[in-house]
Amino acid sequence: MMLHDSIKTDHLSNPLDKRSCNIVKFGTLGTYTLGSLALYEFWYKDFEQESFHFFNDLGEWSNVDKMGHIQASYFQSHLIYKSYKWCGLSDDKAIWWSSLSSLGFQTAIEVMDGFSSGWGFSISDYAANVIGVSTFALQQRYWQEQKIQFKMSYWPENYTVTPISPTSSLSIKDRANELFGNNLPQQFLKDYNAQTYWLSFHPSLIFPKFNKLEWLNISLGYGAENMLGGFTNQWTNDGVFYELENQRYKQFVIALDYDLAKIKTKSRFLRTVLDVLNIFKWPAPGIEFTSEGEIKFHLLFLN
Repeated sequence: MMLHDSIKTDHLSNPLDKRSCNIVKFGTLGTYTLGSLALYEFWYKDFEQESFHFFNDLGEWSNVDKMGHIQASYFQSHLIYKSYKWCGLSDDKAIWWSSLSSLGFQTAIEVMDGFSSGWGFSISDYAANVIGVSTFALQQRYWQEQKIQFKMSYWPENYTVTPISPTSSLSIKDRANELFGNNLPQQFLKDYNAQTYWLSFHPSLIFPKFNKLEWLNISLGYGAENMLGGFTNQWTNDGVFYELENQRYKQFVIALDYDLAKIKTKSRFLRTVLDVLNIFKWPAPGIEFTSEGEIKFHLLFLN
């Protein structure tokens, strides 16, 4: 009994409809354009532009951003695949075009990074994009289902207004606003302290005889905390050197998860809504292990 199937191809397959496929193609292009404009507005416009260059950011933000690249390219492939299946493309063609579309969108972001003085084209980011796309494509090609899903969770951080040092008026909240923005859309994209990334799967992937509670998954999460700089918590502001005493640490979490794709519905609209919501890991009981050796039990793990 297959309980992992978050994307069953039989109920998605329709006779080829060129008009519907054109809607999907132009819809994907429109989403790509709007997404690029939004990224520029919230991320790039405050930074100067320069000639194309590379930047080695492996290890930056404790690699939480790399997990973000994997998850984003994975769920884009997932949703675009379903759109192409809806218009009647064959399974192989839907996998191929969804993979190209997702990788193309992520490549555009890397190219914008390459021209930004604040960053550069990152080989490790691009490799993470390829991992996300490939994880979706290979599972769908050889298993015809997504036994392992990438998800993300986000919960806003409550940064303190306490001054960083006795001689400074600059607070931790000021530093966070400088790095991550002061509104929710910016913080959702930029604040890696507030993000956790997950691998979610049904217990039957490990215990084949367990064929109950098909909507209940196990998730393995990764995140980090107390990061107020890419590589270290040291920076200079207006010629003044700052160093945050709070130590950065990594989080490893085992938690329960809900697979919204297992909710049965005949409504295509509701099916789409549930599939979109299923890219997020929703609060559930979990156990957190930190790189500082702490073990924390959470009735509802938020961040």
